[in-house]
Amino acid sequence: MNRRFYLKCLAKFAERRCCAIHAYVLMSNHVHLLVTPAANGAVAALLQDLGRTYVRILNTVHGRTGTLWEGRFKSSLVDSENYLLTCHRYIELNPVRAGIVNHPAQYPWSSHAHYALGLTNALITEHPAYLGLGNDSGERRSAFEMLFHEELDPPILATIRNATNAGAAIGSEEFLTRTASITGLPVRLPQRGRPHKKAAVSSGAESISCKLL
Repeated sequence: MNRRFYLKCLAKFAERRCCAIHAYVLMSNHVHLLVTPAANGAVAALLQDLGRTYVRILNTVHGRTGTLWEGRFKSSLVDSENYLLTCHRYIELNPVRAGIVNHPAQYPWSSHAHYALGLTNALITEHPAYLGLGNDSGERRSAFEMLFHEELDPPILATIRNATNAGAAIGSEEFLTRTASITGLPVRLPQRGRPHKKAAVSSGAESISCKLL
């Protein structure tokens, strides 16, 4: 993956589609994004734009044809009030869980340096959940770093992974009930059978996963 070019394309199309990028990590074979869209369908449009441009140019450069991605992207609606920072940690801790680095600040291809080290990244829009961590940038950075002193609990990891794979929402019981009522669609993890259809009405951020072939 040409990570620098991918981020350039991501910034371009996020602005075009009015999607706020809160967190990201670019791994060797997949990408995770935390995004708030301004309208329904905006995230899908962003990723379609990104995929078309990124794949076309990389295919031209490397003399290849076909897709780079394994199937369509997977996404989950996130309860911003209760789960956004948890999903944020999940994303930026990917390189640590993969054994690539010992701390997320050591990995250059994520949003972590913007939040924890104060290295401004124009791609990033800070979510109100992050802004609420302190009264100024120093307080927020300190509080944010504290969140990474402990690993995510295995049940939380499993919840995020399973919800993303199934297209289910991630949030409190109240959030899930309210979202299901608004959309008229099932938003909880399915017990068995095929994954349910993704909710058509957005409420909060979305956690996105895209996997390369």
